[in-house]
This record gives sequence, C-alpha cells and structure tokens, in this order.
Amino acid sequence: MSTFLTGIDHIQIASPPDSEDTARKFYGELLSMEEISKPPNLQGRGGCWFICGSQEVHIGIQKDFVAAKKAHPGFTVHALEELKLRLAEAGYAIHEEAPIDGRSRFFTNDPFGNRIEFLEFE
Repeated sequence: MSTFLTGIDHIQIASPPDSEDTARKFYGELLSMEEISKPPNLQGRGGCWFICGSQEVHIGIQKDFVAAKKAHPGFTVHALEELKLRLAEAGYAIHEEAPIDGRSRFFTNDPFGNRIEFLEFE
C-alpha cells in the first residue's frame, strides 16, 4: 500500500479578531517562535504565521471565536522545566500531566484559552 501523506506542513490555531499583537507576544516573544510573512494573497485575512522547527504555526482570525479546550497542538521542546517556569512567571497556569512513552509534558492555555501541550523526550 502506498501512502500519500509525508508529514505536517502547518497547524492552525484560531484566535479572536484583532488579536495579532497578543499572538505575537505569546508565540513570538514568550515561546521564541520566529514570525514569517504570510503570502500576499492571504494578508487581508488577518492573523500571523510563525515557524516552529520545520513546520509552521498559523494563527488564524475567527470571527465567532471559541477556544479549543480539548484539541491541541503538541510542541516538542528542549529545557521543558525552563519553559514551564517562563510561562508560570508570565502568568500562565501550568497543568501537569503524567509522562507518556518517555516524554515529560505539561499543558497550558494560550492567551485566547486554546489548550497547548509541551513535550520533552527523555
């Protein structure tokens, strides 16, 4: 059987209207993701894009925004404890979870209430 899928190009996380500056502070400054330019034909939609490893994270504006409470991206990191401290110092609640398959992890919510997971392979 041949497979058509070869990987993940990007994920999209929804945010409320006029939230680009808040997204830049959280994803860009706090999480240290580099912002990348959106293609010219998509710039009028709002939102902002970031690079995370070899994948992209697209923050998309959603008019009738509702935060994702169960669905979530899982970002792999190094220095998980440092990131946890950085987020806590910035006022984000940390939700501890049991490790799975040799991965330490925790959850937080982005400024819009979306669930976000961070994992570090042991």
